Amino acid sequence: MIVLADGLTLVERKLLHLRHQPGTLVAMLVMPAVMVVLFGFVFGSAIKVPGGGNYREYLMPGLFVMTGMFALSSAMVDVATDQGRGVTDRLRSMPTARAAVPVGQTGADTVTGLFGLLILLTSGLAFGWRAHHGLGHALGALGVLLLFRYTMSWVGTYLGLIMPSAQTADALAPLTLPLSMLSNAFVPTDGMPGWLRVVCEGNPLSAAVAACRSLFGNPGATATGGSWPLTHPLAATLLWSAFLLALFVPLSVRRFTRAGL
Repeated sequence: MIVLADGLTLVERKLLHLRHQPGTLVAMLVMPAVMVVLFGFVFGSAIKVPGGGNYREYLMPGLFVMTGMFALSSAMVDVATDQGRGVTDRLRSMPTARAAVPVGQTGADTVTGLFGLLILLTSGLAFGWRAHHGLGHALGALGVLLLFRYTMSWVGTYLGLIMPSAQTADALAPLTLPLSMLSNAFVPTDGMPGWLRVVCEGNPLSAAVAACRSLFGNPGATATGGSWPLTHPLAATLLWSAFLLALFVPLSVRRFTRAGL
């Protein structure tokens, strides 16, 4: 209970900082529409969906999951910046539960991610995307997206804690984009070379995208002759999330507690 109470206080601290970051709020409002137009209309005109269907409906679950992937870089940069400014040392010296600080970081990132996801959902609806399997399945897909983002936040929190400087974290943050591209988010894996297809289908992001396509009823839910993660995408996403959380939650708490000792 102490961890939860202290964690909620730190979530509030992170969210209050958004009042002083108008650029971040503007980006959250503008970027979703830019991404839909750029990928859906510019690139989409040259890409065919397996089995037919609207490319923008194929694309939107990929964009939803990709924004969750960006939690890795945003958490990494935020944590590294707090360390560089001495904020982490100050929090470590306070009478708070040791797990509360990473819990607060990941909780705040998930809340802001939900806000950004709702804006992206609205943008998708405006450009013709639809969820075809009803409200229950749509809420299930939303749960998958939030779980994926929460998991990536813990990975990013640990990486931020081991970064030597905020500048290093800033330099590495753009690598999130190529990691997102090595998946089925934008193009089908069917036509890829064998070795590349194995890499893309083994990417946790690919399973999450396929799970969301299946729950939303969008084209391309499974790849022809796909691997186990893409033929059982929901189970694969849950297993990946459980594995990564079991690995990075204790690593993050341990690193926060022992850093500087």
